[in-house]
Amino acid sequence: MGLLHRTFFLHIILLVVFSIMGGCIPGGNPPEKIEYYTLEYIPPKFERLQRLPCVIGVERFQTAPMYNSLSIVYRESSFMRDSYVYHKWRAKPGDLVTHFLTRDLKASALFKAVSARSGKLSSTHVIQGAVEEFYEKDDRDLWEAVLSVNIILMQENDPDISRSILFQKRYSARSACLRRNPRALAEAMSQSMAEISEMIITDVYKHISRQDRGR
Repeated sequence: MGLLHRTFFLHIILLVVFSIMGGCIPGGNPPEKIEYYTLEYIPPKFERLQRLPCVIGVERFQTAPMYNSLSIVYRESSFMRDSYVYHKWRAKPGDLVTHFLTRDLKASALFKAVSARSGKLSSTHVIQGAVEEFYEKDDRDLWEAVLSVNIILMQENDPDISRSILFQKRYSARSACLRRNPRALAEAMSQSMAEISEMIITDVYKHISRQDRGR
């Protein structure tokens, strides 16, 4: 093989080696940074309501399979779901909803105590739930944050299951995104969560009050 051919093949080999090692060489393009988002809103306020002498336990909410991850899911057309690559939730939807509902129940000051069911504090009532929808709905003219939650309120220590369940209800909220980006989705999803949280707390208070009056 002539000197010219050997030089040509040496250049090809060096190009391949540098291409493979490009990501390891200082000064190469860094990997894309992943941005993490959470919910953020002021807990709803409840005035002129008497505190109830009950202890509420909140169990960790389940999540529908298609949303049970850190991925921020969006819907652009029927029967299709996709997710962002470099934008994610800080926690899974079930954990986010459980955390903020528990926080809002405590902040309401409507109950003697509120705790997560994993704690040692025994409860008089238990809230179980599931997140059924948690996604960004993209239409041509409007982007929305869609949140749907199904909850059950139960009375503890009642052997009769028909009497222990005080109510079951599905809550849904849609909030418009002010811009078309993941941060605007997080803001809109926070608004949806605030609306649903207020509705849940109102119903929980109403049903426990009704139960107490019936005794």
